[in-house]
Amino acid sequence: MTFKTFTRRALVCAVLATTSVASVWAQAPSIVMSSTTSTEQSGLFAHLLPAFKKASGLDVKVVALGTGQALDMARRGDADVVFVHDQAAEEKFVADGFGLKRLPVMYNDFVLIGPKADPAATKGKDIVAALAKLSASNAAFVSRGDKSGTHAAELRFWKTANLEAAKGKGYRECGCGMGPALNIAASSGAYVLADRATWLNFKNRADLAILVEGDNRLFNQYGVMVVNPAKHAHVKQADAQKFVDWITSATGQGVIADYKIGGEQLFFPNAGK
Repeated sequence: MTFKTFTRRALVCAVLATTSVASVWAQAPSIVMSSTTSTEQSGLFAHLLPAFKKASGLDVKVVALGTGQALDMARRGDADVVFVHDQAAEEKFVADGFGLKRLPVMYNDFVLIGPKADPAATKGKDIVAALAKLSASNAAFVSRGDKSGTHAAELRFWKTANLEAAKGKGYRECGCGMGPALNIAASSGAYVLADRATWLNFKNRADLAILVEGDNRLFNQYGVMVVNPAKHAHVKQADAQKFVDWITSATGQGVIADYKIGGEQLFFPNAGK
């Protein structure tokens, strides 16, 4: 190998190394958010996060789980920010020192989905009366059974109906997200409690329809929290706070309100209320 060839190869290697380092430094900074399957499967994040990145330069890496699992992930220090929908669990998360502050972001509602023929005659506005009919008729019911916000709400409704131990022989837990639970219900003609946003974005409806809606008890509030760096020093508090500040600002709230499917708004911003 001549000295000239050696020099040229050394120069190429140096350029490649410099380019590699530059590309690493050029990557956008990011935060990890543990959130719910409903916010992701509804399509909200595909609409929301590009707007946040444009405003902040930050990427948000979402891990979509049931609310209970999302909170557990944050407790382990595997997330910088949490965006979920079980207010009692969120407040406990903050009270236990794992979150800095809980802020409301938006709401929608839960709906009872089932076969259009409605063999258990549940149709109406009273979720407790509907569950009583499901129990009495031993109707097929798919529960998420995954510690999610939707699962927690469902269990509250069974408790209100005094049917915690008598949900009927057709009751089954899938231990799965909202989309898979809806798929199971669609393929088996079962009833299922869902958040309206995921239902509106769900394509495989088969013979399913909304049967119970409009009960005030079906209200579904979402909250956001920065994970406490006092528990986990590596948490990117400043960047996580940028997301919280943006999503609760007039701009972020407007982006949430703008998300619609078929002209129907999926989430209703209510930060600061």
